[in-house]
Amino acid sequence: MKLIYVVRRFGPVGGMERYVWETACEMRLLGHEVKVLCETREAEPPPGMVVHELGTSPARPRWKALWRFGNKVAHWLEAHPHPGWLIHSHERLGCHHITTYHGQPFATVFEKHWTRWLSLRVVMQLYMERRELARAQWIVPVSQLNRQQLAHYYPKFAHKLTQAIEPGVAGSTHRLPHSVPGDGGVVGFVGKEWQRKGLEFAVAVVERLRRWRPHLVFMVLGPVAAEVQPLFAHWQEGYELMGWSLPDYARFDVLLHPAKAEPYGMVIAEAMAAQVPVVVSNHCGAAAHVKPEAGAVLALTDPVDAWAAAIEQQLERQTSVPSFVRTWRQVAQAYETLYQSTGGEVGASPFKAPGDRADSGSVPVLHSRP
Repeated sequence: MKLIYVVRRFGPVGGMERYVWETACEMRLLGHEVKVLCETREAEPPPGMVVHELGTSPARPRWKALWRFGNKVAHWLEAHPHPGWLIHSHERLGCHHITTYHGQPFATVFEKHWTRWLSLRVVMQLYMERRELARAQWIVPVSQLNRQQLAHYYPKFAHKLTQAIEPGVAGSTHRLPHSVPGDGGVVGFVGKEWQRKGLEFAVAVVERLRRWRPHLVFMVLGPVAAEVQPLFAHWQEGYELMGWSLPDYARFDVLLHPAKAEPYGMVIAEAMAAQVPVVVSNHCGAAAHVKPEAGAVLALTDPVDAWAAAIEQQLERQTSVPSFVRTWRQVAQAYETLYQSTGGEVGASPFKAPGDRADSGSVPVLHSRP
């Protein structure tokens, strides 16, 4: 097969980016011809993979960065036609055959007060989201939760939704079995987007737990320390703000992830792969994999005491967490099956999906400056 992957940053530099990187590399190893369109290449690709860097644009405002990148991709494809190639996007494009949807639908904005809708940012985000889904011949969600959300907000496109293709998990250092001291332990939190991932609530939960575990340590990876320091204004000790670094899950006794909106949550799968128990919210797509022997899933409406008790139960456990296994080769093979099912449709123009009405809009001629 001949495949073109589209992502702004090509490399294992984030959750979505790792998904694209690992899938593209595995598809190349499976013998397929692979090209990548991106703004920047963040890592060295495997031999035989061709990467076209289209150049960077200002990262803010985000909607304009997405708009400009989509413009560059459309112009490149028009200048370099690839008949017979399948174009697989992971961005807000309007010129693709397949799109993988990684985030929470922006259409959730309609659940907020109507005054939140009145901005150019909202209008453009909604336009790009709808265009992305309208143009795709197939829409791939990254979890069952993600699939349900897309079907709810965009019922017109529900027939295009495939079964979820969840991320793989790379091998990591396993947590060695050990007993956690009755007055201590290590609770970990991982996530740059700390507000969406529930750090403020996590602080309250760990603070409650420290009433009977005074030597408990809360390790926070991801946020800039200065941004979240105010959350610990009343703490004298017992926490570490580590900024961003690759998590060493083996250092955690429990992963706490009370996210408000998490289409998947790769940190959950990574922690379980390292045999670290997890306590997560039911707003995480990966929560579907959290069996009782691996941890606990709670609602954000559950009281702080319930969350603290769930963590306490994991800290007291005497059995190891079964290692969670899902390889990136499995992910690539799932896509291989999907690509094969497209049949002759792959040759169709990526600038208009068959059967879609014109109300989704034609590909806009974008004249914004790079």
